[in-house]
Formats: sequence, structure tokens, C-alpha cells
Amino acid sequence: MGEKIATRAAYGDALVELGGQYPDLVVLDADLSGSTMTKGFAKAYPQRFFNRGIAEGNMMSVAAGLAAAGKKAFAASFAMFAAGRAFEQVRNSIAYPHLNVTVVGSHGGLSVGEDGATHQACEDMAVMRAIPGMVVCCPCDGTEMKAAVKALMDYDGPAYLRLGRSAVEYLTGDLPGYSFQLGKGVTLRDGGDVTIIVVGLMVQEAMKAADTLAGEGMVLAVCKVFPVPFARAKVGFDVTLVVLSCILSFLFLHGLVGVREGTVAAALLVGVVARQVNRPMAVFAEKYLT
Repeated sequence: MGEKIATRAAYGDALVELGGQYPDLVVLDADLSGSTMTKGFAKAYPQRFFNRGIAEGNMMSVAAGLAAAGKKAFAASFAMFAAGRAFEQVRNSIAYPHLNVTVVGSHGGLSVGEDGATHQACEDMAVMRAIPGMVVCCPCDGTEMKAAVKALMDYDGPAYLRLGRSAVEYLTGDLPGYSFQLGKGVTLRDGGDVTIIVVGLMVQEAMKAADTLAGEGMVLAVCKVFPVPFARAKVGFDVTLVVLSCILSFLFLHGLVGVREGTVAAALLVGVVARQVNRPMAVFAEKYLT
């Protein structure tokens, strides 16, 4: 891990790169193209860029209309507004008729930082996960973001794509044999003591934590999962005990209202309490989770 780029910047670059390959690609924004990084597409393809102003619901309805007319639409705003304010239009106008619209929520989680709590969308993936037929995608770095945009461009149906504000290290491009696939999880690092299950911008933090704990004699596995559908996230765990990197990653990404991950987290944590754990896990829990 070295050079950094924000996933929102990689998203903007991917749109520009794909614009020449896909003439039916259209991009919409809600007066935030400088933040969501759609400004590059607007400059390169002005006839296929639509700034709908501070009217997110209207933007989603327009995106639905364009998709119904045969276009592939990417509609972006801050996650709080794309998944929150425009929820009704996303649910009824995009997801219900299963249209080819990718709803893009930028500045997700706490990565929005100094913009304050009103703009820190920790519920967006939980909200989008609850919509039948909606694919939810949260790439962890620039390489994966570009691959995700291309995959969603070829995907037939509604999707939600979360972008981060802060620059993060490139990671997946350096992993031998790694390839991005919608709906598939991947083991980024093998280990036998504890598995950290993580998604999005917390992947790099999990890898750093694994490096730190390796110096203390613990061998951690790090598995990156696909947010939705959880049942299709094909990744195996060959470890003594599976534990979500729940406290930090869970709160950062979803708050406490996640639908599927919430159920999985509860089951796993009950499992931790209900069985005796090996000493390395007990030491880990006492030192880092209390």
C-alpha cells in the first residue's frame, strides 16, 4: 500500500474512460459535480451530463426516465441525499421497475469528516440493502472502484454504489490473482487465529491491524465481503473462530441498523459468548474489544 486516491476520484476517472466506449452512458448530478467528481465527464461529454440542481428526488426520476428510454444512467449526490432524501424515487421509480440506474452515494460513512453529522450517512447501505433487487457495492480502493463502475455498466438492473471522500491507499491492484466480481467476496490475507470481515474503506485499516497484531504473535485473516446480497458473497473461512471487525468497521460503515450484516454480527457474537475460545482470541478480545 502506497499511493492514495479517493474512491470518488476513481469513480470520476472511470466515467470519463467508459464514456467513449458506451454511447448510451449518461451521468446525472445534483449540483455536486466538483465533490462527486463527475465534472470530468461533464467536460468530456456535455450532451450526456445532466445537472439537476439541489433536487435529488427529481434527479432520480429523470434518471429512471432516461433508463426507460434505453440509457444507462449513473445518478450521484452525497450518500445522505441519494439514499435518504431521494429514497421514495429510488424505491418506486428505479428499483420497482428494475431499471438500469446506478444510484451513487458519495462521501459515505464518517469519511465526510468535517462536513458534520448531518452529512455523515452511516445508514445508506442498510437502506439500499432493504430494497428488493438492489445490488449494493462499496469498493475499497481506486482500482476496485474502476472495476466496479465497469461491472455495473454491464449489469442489467438497479444498483447502489458508495464512494468515499478521503484518499485511501491502493491495495487490490497489488494482490496476485485478484479480480473484482459483483457479488463475490475474497480472502485478502490468510490466518488461523481470527478473521476480520470488512468492506469498503475499512479494508485498508483491517490490513494494517493484521500487520500490527502479527507482531504480537497473532495470525489474522482478512476477508472482504460484498455488501449485498450477503448470501451470494462466496468466500470461505478456514479459521478457528470467525469474528466481525464489528465495533469499528460496523459503526463506521452502517451504524447499528444493518439488515443482513446486523443479523450475521449478532449470530457470530452470540457464538463467541456461547463457546469457549482459544487463548489467542481471548487475549485479542480483552485487549482490543473492551
